[in-house]
Amino acid sequence: MTPTESGQVALELERLRGSLDAGFARVDGSLALLVQRSDQTDKQLADHEARLDALEKNRWPLASLAALTATAGLGLALWELAGR
Repeated sequence: MTPTESGQVALELERLRGSLDAGFARVDGSLALLVQRSDQTDKQLADHEARLDALEKNRWPLASLAALTATAGLGLALWELAGR
């Protein structure tokens, strides 16, 4: 290899290294963005879980209240029938 050819090879290797560095920087930036979005999604999911738990906790009295209302209605209907 002549000195001119080895200089051209070194120049091409340097260009290739620069291209690889730029590509890795772009991939690192994309990965950082994905990690940030993942963190935001985890926070949002935790918030939704907490809200769902609160709704489920407050929902149980509704079934009991409906059963009590139905029982009271049945009792009232029977009382009226017995009164006649």
